[in-house]
Amino acid sequence: MFGFRYFTPTKVVFGKETEYQVADLIREFGGTKVLIHYGGGSVIRSGLLSRVTKVLDEAGIAYITLGGAVPNPHLTLVYEGIELCRKEGVDFLLAVGGGSAIDSAKAIGYGLANEGDVWDFYDYKRKAKGCMPLGVILTIAATGSEMSDSSVITKEEGWVKRGYSSDYSRPKFAILNPELTMTLPDYQTACGCTDIMMHTMERYFTNGGNMEITDALAEGLLRTVKEQAKILAKDPNNYNARAEVMWAGSLAHNGLTGCGNDGGDWMTHKLEHELGGLYDVAHGAGLAAIWGSWARYVYKNCLPRFKRFAINVMGVANEGTDEEIALRGIEAVEDFYREIKMPTNLRELGVKATEEDLVLMAHKCAVGVGGEMGLARKLNEQDMLAIYRMSM
Repeated sequence: MFGFRYFTPTKVVFGKETEYQVADLIREFGGTKVLIHYGGGSVIRSGLLSRVTKVLDEAGIAYITLGGAVPNPHLTLVYEGIELCRKEGVDFLLAVGGGSAIDSAKAIGYGLANEGDVWDFYDYKRKAKGCMPLGVILTIAATGSEMSDSSVITKEEGWVKRGYSSDYSRPKFAILNPELTMTLPDYQTACGCTDIMMHTMERYFTNGGNMEITDALAEGLLRTVKEQAKILAKDPNNYNARAEVMWAGSLAHNGLTGCGNDGGDWMTHKLEHELGGLYDVAHGAGLAAIWGSWARYVYKNCLPRFKRFAINVMGVANEGTDEEIALRGIEAVEDFYREIKMPTNLRELGVKATEEDLVLMAHKCAVGVGGEMGLARKLNEQDMLAIYRMSM
């Protein structure tokens, strides 16, 4: 077991119609003029944006809006948001949507609170000294960005996708109404469930010390999301299943399921970031497509954890050698992905990468992690390339 620091300052307001509390929450955290940042037309078509603006109008809170956040959110929109907020005198950010809108809002917040180019933080050239306060109305259970310290942005020049983490960007509040996720396409729901599970799986597969209570929490969360994802594949309007998945998404990435271990592996995410940057694939689907290849590449170096995962999460019988059990656990994960119509390789993802593409992604990934990274097994550029090749 390792010592740890656990910090989760976000106020969570969970349940039906909680979006109507947004004005009170903005006032509670000192907001007087707000940028409402959102993605595509679904926020408008569902009526959510109009409900939010009506609440703010009635409360006398000034606001401006900026739509256009896309999956793998773009740096150019972040720059636009920073300029708009400075011009309009904004002092609070409200992200309405999923991880893309939230991550983009966090980047805007960094840009407003710090001098210089905001991309410097994502390019690891310097550290932020603050972030403009922000709140969230969540519409997609997936990234956990509503309670996390992380943000991922794509720079269109070179299609470089990078993440930056700092406690400054943790939202002041998160409004979680499971009903707001019921309009999602089945594919996006499945992508979200995959991403939620991966945030905990990245923390689970380590060679460092672990806490039994943290393992139990992680395994329970993984089993819950796995079962609720199956329910939602058949009954997408199941409120209880939506609620379970939404709360799991927040808990999976606020640090809870990593307390006491050595920080998590995170190489599946880093490998997927290059897929997302180059091919603009859905993040959860990209994770599913790469995970099995990563797992088969590293499992022998992390065998006790893979065995425990297979038994306690995937329900594999404790029969045979440790290696046989671990491999059956990996196969069970891929069977689950197929059941919820997630890909298990790049071909199923629809990516037709050339050898040159694979080499490029491996190089960019290695540069992005500083040469090598991983706790289940430390991976260098050649290891990354081998995994990409396996995933084809």
